[in-house]
Amino acid sequence: MLSEIKQVQQSAQLLHSVAVVENAIQVMADKINARLANANPIVLCVMNGGIVVTGQLITRLDFPLTLDAINVSRYGNQTSGSQLNWLQKPVSSLEGRVVLIVDDILDQGITLDAIYQYCQAQGASQIYSAVLVEKQLDIIKPIQADFIGLSVADHYVYGYGMDYKGYLRNAAGIYACAKF
Repeated sequence: MLSEIKQVQQSAQLLHSVAVVENAIQVMADKINARLANANPIVLCVMNGGIVVTGQLITRLDFPLTLDAINVSRYGNQTSGSQLNWLQKPVSSLEGRVVLIVDDILDQGITLDAIYQYCQAQGASQIYSAVLVEKQLDIIKPIQADFIGLSVADHYVYGYGMDYKGYLRNAAGIYACAKF
């Protein structure tokens, strides 16, 4: 597997540098600060992909918040999605709370939409979503994110939380795999 990972790294194209990504996270944080300053939100990190952007984002939010996590996977360690697999639900009660869902990428929108519906069913008073990357696809997505850092064409991407078969989430920058 490691030889495949090295091959993917060597043939990948850098789409967004660290500086560009860090700036995008700051711009998202500024918009979230303006919108949710008095909301006392629960920030819901979508594991595992959302861990990097959530960690970077919450240090830039200058209001009280609660941090929790949810783990819903369509991809597992594969490069294509299948049915949703609910691995972890939040410990915190969402009843009557403002929720900010933070994820790495908005691809087809299936996972984010399911998490949004879950938060509604749990009684959240308002639900917002923030994604580091939105993939531009020629489909109508079931949900749109409220806060979007960057946009990418229809590539399989990795870095800043996004993975290739469970690897490369820690890549500095956002890369497109040449293989896809």
